[in-house]
Amino acid sequence: MDKVRALAGLMKPELPIFAGVCVIIGEALALGRIPDAFPVVIGFLIGLLISAAEMVSNDYFDLEVDKVNHPERPLPSGQVSSKEAIFFTAFLSAMGLLASALLGPLVLVFTALIWALGMLYNWKLKSTGLPGNMLVALSVAMTFVLGGMIVDRSESGLVWTFALMAFVFDLAEEISGGIRDAEGDGLIGSRSLARVHGRTFAMYCVSFLFAIFIAASALPYIFGWLGSYYLVLILTADLIITVLVAKLWKAKTPEEGRGVQRALYLTLMFFIIMILLISLL
Repeated sequence: MDKVRALAGLMKPELPIFAGVCVIIGEALALGRIPDAFPVVIGFLIGLLISAAEMVSNDYFDLEVDKVNHPERPLPSGQVSSKEAIFFTAFLSAMGLLASALLGPLVLVFTALIWALGMLYNWKLKSTGLPGNMLVALSVAMTFVLGGMIVDRSESGLVWTFALMAFVFDLAEEISGGIRDAEGDGLIGSRSLARVHGRTFAMYCVSFLFAIFIAASALPYIFGWLGSYYLVLILTADLIITVLVAKLWKAKTPEEGRGVQRALYLTLMFFIIMILLISLL
């Protein structure tokens, strides 16, 4: 059971679960109704398994950095060996790609592209700073497009709007993560915005990106895609995000920053789940 818990910790399960939910959201937004059970289950599994594989491989490639930034994690603490992490990554990747193959060659190719971008980032591009951050954010945004593709509605404006929102939100989170992990990132020569231009400049970029998110969040209501329930929800979410960004400016330690970032992710996750319910109403 200790090994199972350690492997689950490598996956960071809340993030893969969120990825699976985003695929379902993409399906529901594209259709404007509850998708059939098969694409829901398979879409969720694709998002879950591919994201989990990327999370595990990320910790494998980040082992030396995590000895400084996160020594409590399963790999640097010795709860999981490097060989076990490689095998687990391969298993999750194979299962995710196999699931996507059940939905046809186009979905398989698109899923493989998402997987490849994530692995490329973990392997080579993490230290590049902003380009790497943008690659991660693009992978997250693609989960919504994948959902639309699964139900043959990838051209949906609502799907692409949410993909844009996911992109800027995750890019802001990636940049703020670079602020939090600046000390450990120095071990790999990372060119994160925080290390190259300083914390203040990086925080201005984070704030600007969240402002874009807030502006983009109004588009579904402005274009009449979603109604008054959505408007109330997004105004509430935008207010919470604004407060949390203000707290992020004031964070003095990596632990404080990590707590605020988690609150931001939880806010987005709750918002996304509620959007699913609202879009179906």
